[in-house]
Amino acid sequence: MISHGAEFLAQGHLMRRNILTYKAPPNNEGYDLICIHPDPRTKSKQVRIQVKSRYQTDCNWSVPVNQKTLSAFDFLIVAFLNIGDFFRKYKKDTIPGEGKNEPEFYTLPVDFVEKHLDKRYSWQKINLKDFNIDKYKNEKGFELIAKRLKINYPSRVNKG
Repeated sequence: MISHGAEFLAQGHLMRRNILTYKAPPNNEGYDLICIHPDPRTKSKQVRIQVKSRYQTDCNWSVPVNQKTLSAFDFLIVAFLNIGDFFRKYKKDTIPGEGKNEPEFYTLPVDFVEKHLDKRYSWQKINLKDFNIDKYKNEKGFELIAKRLKINYPSRVNKG
């Protein structure tokens, strides 16, 4: 349920930026969301998004990505849901949800993922703690998708 929630959260943030976003069918291979320009007369292409999530606030920032799927998406959105600490030693006075924070999203172009994918293990992964990825965080990352689709930032239209 949590991974589906991450997809819907990413979809909501993209739509908030005026990027028309549809959820792919469950178990669709390679991508979870498809984005298009909201103006049907615009000839811009679609953008395919794969969403990966981590629910633990204290996770190791490592995300599994299969090398075979790299040609099936344009961007990887990593959603750190930050619902609490799960890996520190349990103490009797631990409060459920301790360590929870607001979710964070990182929108990584497929070429970044491909360049930094660790292929040494059968579970291929990208370890994000090794990189400065602030330029891909939240709105800055969503803006990459808007730019690819040539979607201007929403503004008020004066009718008068």
